[in-house]
Formats: sequence, structure tokens, C-alpha cells
Amino acid sequence: MSEHNYKFNVAMSCGGCSGAVERVLKKLDGVKSFNVSLDTQTAEIVAADTLDYATVLEKIKKTGKTVKSGEADGQPMAV
Repeated sequence: MSEHNYKFNVAMSCGGCSGAVERVLKKLDGVKSFNVSLDTQTAEIVAADTLDYATVLEKIKKTGKTVKSGEADGQPMAV
């Protein structure tokens, strides 16, 4: 089974912000692992091939955080 690597540059100003992003990723089906970093303002996700970029982007945006940029498998994507 293949997987995707998604990376998002997310504006987070505090631990609560990064916690909000972590909570939505924990609940999302198809997420194998993730790393949300307040220091680097990034969320890196390893997802099953059934979970598409747009779905992950939408979930992160629902936290109210600004997504500045995104990548899917190393390719820049629209946000």
C-alpha cells in the first residue's frame, strides 16, 4: 500500500494553535503519522493513498489557522 507525504506551512502563534492542528489530524481517517512543529510553523503528514491533499488541507483550515503553503509528495500545491 502506497502513501503520501504532505507538508503544510501553517501560521501558529502558540501551543494551543499547534494543538488544534494536532487534534484534527488525530481524528482524520487515513493519517498514518504526523509532526506539527510550532518552531518551524509546519505540519508534516504521512497519509494512506486513500487520503487526498484537499481533504487534509480543508481539515487544517477548519482550525481557523492560515495555511501559507502546501506540498504533496514534494510538489508545491495550491492552498
